[in-house]
Amino acid sequence: MNADTDRERGVLSPADRAFLLGERDLEHPQSRRNARARIRQRVHDAMLDFDLLLHTLSNDDRQQIFDEVHTDEAFLDALRAMLAFTYVGTAEQGMAFEEVLLPAVRSSEGAMAAKTQGENVDVEVTFEVETTPVNSLEGVAARLETGSPVTPRELFSLIMEGSHDPAQYDEITLLTGDPGVGSQPGDEQFLERLASYLDADLEVESETRAVLYP
Repeated sequence: MNADTDRERGVLSPADRAFLLGERDLEHPQSRRNARARIRQRVHDAMLDFDLLLHTLSNDDRQQIFDEVHTDEAFLDALRAMLAFTYVGTAEQGMAFEEVLLPAVRSSEGAMAAKTQGENVDVEVTFEVETTPVNSLEGVAARLETGSPVTPRELFSLIMEGSHDPAQYDEITLLTGDPGVGSQPGDEQFLERLASYLDADLEVESETRAVLYP
């Protein structure tokens, strides 16, 4: 998660980011309600703007926006977060994500084929999700209590769940890769952002082990 509050204003202002991160305290409950309402409206309006961007922004402008997608890990994480935000939001309302994803892919592939190849194409898109329970977040919290190591993704899930505060621990040991395989691309950046979010010091002991000091 990108916790930099000082970036130029996007959907959120720097003050909005500070509020969401708990770095800006609004004294009155009505002020907090107003801030949440303002953020909701901005996000809603920004999503509506994408319809306009898709159809009117020039190819050159779009290409410049995505120019560093292969090298800018924070930007790539942001793209994933956009999809994740949409996935969770539609799921919470009982709408299958494929009702959003499949038409978008079909129309995009059709438009790109017409433009780059001068052809009409039939587009087949499949989307399937299968989840298998691995462990409970209560189990992750219990391991933190005993000082046992957890993975960065487990810690992140615990943070997102919201009822446990990992910052209460003096140190958190993380298993950061598979023995014999080591860390994977993007692991280092993920650890750094996790440490930044917790305002913790990060010590990387090996390819498979790191320690956070909140």
